[in-house]
Amino acid sequence: MNEIINLSEETVILARKQFLNVTGGINKNLYFIESGSLRIFVMNDDQEQIVRLGYEGNFIVALDSFLTGKPSEFLIQAIKRTVLKVITKQQIDEFLKDESNQKLWTEILENIIIQKMEREVDLLTNSPSERYERVLKRSPQLFQKIPNKHIANYLRMSPETLWRLKKS
Repeated sequence: MNEIINLSEETVILARKQFLNVTGGINKNLYFIESGSLRIFVMNDDQEQIVRLGYEGNFIVALDSFLTGKPSEFLIQAIKRTVLKVITKQQIDEFLKDESNQKLWTEILENIIIQKMEREVDLLTNSPSERYERVLKRSPQLFQKIPNKHIANYLRMSPETLWRLKKS
C-alpha cells in the first residue's frame, strides 16, 4: 500500500465542510487520508444519503468517475479538517506498467469492492441493531473518528436510534 501512497507528489488540505468532489464533477484522483475524515454521499430528493465514510489510513475515491473519466454522481465532503495525499490516475497507470505492481493494485480494488458488498448487505439488513452490530464489528474505529449524526445517516437510522443502540 505504501508503494501507492508514495506515488503522491501533492497534498491537499480541506477545511471542515469543504468539498473534494461535487455531483457532475470529474475526479481522476485517488486520495489517501493522512488525517481527518470525509463522507461520500448522494442527494436523493433533497436528502443526503451517505454511502461511505473515510478516515485516517483509508483510501477514498469517486470510483465511478475515477474508473470511467465521466462525471460523478457522488459528493465528497470533509467532516473535519482533512489532509489528503493525491494520487492521480496517470500516476497509477504509470505504476501499473510494471507487472509486479498489478497485484497490489488488484488487492486495493478488491478491498474497495468487498467494502461495497458489505455495505449492500448492511442496507438489506432490516434491523437497525443488526446494522449497528455489523458495522461495529467491521470498523470499531469508525465510532471514534466520525460524528454520530453521520454514522446514523450511513446506517439509515435516526441519531436517537443510534444513541439508544450505543447505550445498550
